Amino acid sequence: MEEEADTGVSSRTERKALEKAKILQRERERKIFRLVGRVLKKPEADRSEEEAAVLLLHGETVEELCKRQVRTNVLKRKQEEVFDDADELKSKVRQLAVAVKQAKHLVVYTGAGISTAASIPDYRGPNGVWTQLQKGRTVSSSDLSKAEPTLTHMCVRMLHKEKLVQHVVSQNCDGLHLRSGLPRHALSELHGNMFIEVCTTCSPVREYVRLFDVTERTSLHRHGTCRRCSHCGSELRDTIVHFGERGTLEQPLNWKGAAEAAKMADVILCLGSSLKVLKKYACLWCMNRPASKRPKLYIVNLQWTPKDDLAKLKIHGKCDEVMSLLMEELNIQIPVYDRAEDPIFSLATPLRQEEVDSHTREVIAPLDGQEDCLPDSGEQAEEATAVQGGWFGRGYGKGRKKKKKAA
Repeated sequence: MEEEADTGVSSRTERKALEKAKILQRERERKIFRLVGRVLKKPEADRSEEEAAVLLLHGETVEELCKRQVRTNVLKRKQEEVFDDADELKSKVRQLAVAVKQAKHLVVYTGAGISTAASIPDYRGPNGVWTQLQKGRTVSSSDLSKAEPTLTHMCVRMLHKEKLVQHVVSQNCDGLHLRSGLPRHALSELHGNMFIEVCTTCSPVREYVRLFDVTERTSLHRHGTCRRCSHCGSELRDTIVHFGERGTLEQPLNWKGAAEAAKMADVILCLGSSLKVLKKYACLWCMNRPASKRPKLYIVNLQWTPKDDLAKLKIHGKCDEVMSLLMEELNIQIPVYDRAEDPIFSLATPLRQEEVDSHTREVIAPLDGQEDCLPDSGEQAEEATAVQGGWFGRGYGKGRKKKKKAA
């Protein structure tokens, strides 16, 4: 028994000694990395003989730090915004116009870049939500319900009306495609819509369109909105698909419509998307076909995207500017957003009396003279200024933590 006890003590001692040795080794490596890093930052002519000897002694560390610097430089270049000059931009838009006219089945993929003109920040741009969070900065708040469809939204809607665009696949949750007048059957909102809450207990799923952002109390893996279904009494949930989640709702995600549109597409136009998320959805790119039989890809984005090398044409320009030039080439008038015709007012389900104070988000107001169609949301809604959607940027932090643990 004494021998077993001694063996147990010695094994614990050995484990502790081994762990301590690993900690000390890691600390020595960190010190070497810091020392070599400081030397490498100096111009070669300014390095002392002692510092040059340090670099010779730690060749592997020098090689690793040089590789890291190369990766950092590549990443910085990918994040830089590039603008085509005026003549090149017009030339590229003319090529795009030809492709739009000749396309038999054109599908448009949209990202946060088409909503920046509505004062909704993007995610991966220089001032994007995730870019700022990655740098440890706070993200400024804004009431996203105040945004209205941009020129690009209205152009896309008009191109669909003219039968030049067959389907729109959007990553945006801001509901602006729907509010522009684009028919729901022609729209797939892959990551949800901030104005829609649903009852998943009812069969089929029952939908409630609201005139305010329903995501006030929701976040990653927490989708309950605290309001109840008027038919079965179950708690309603938002439709948002956060970073790291998988969307299963038929509407407004409409994955079936997106997949069918991609299958029939001969041209895909990507507007304002980094494509870092969309690239993961193989069904949207017909990757099971030979390269020569896949849809021709046209990209409008200021930054690098992982699909650039596959694109028939990459246009470095702001979406509104490019779409304005495109509509001019196509000789199609751009409609102006008219709040009186916003479909959200006809689709919206009024709150019940007991639900009037269930949110503090600002309500989208109709035109003067139509206020009586809105429920009175009291002083709470009036005081709701500078708030942020519950869907906006959520999931980023947890995604980063998981990534770090995996590393």
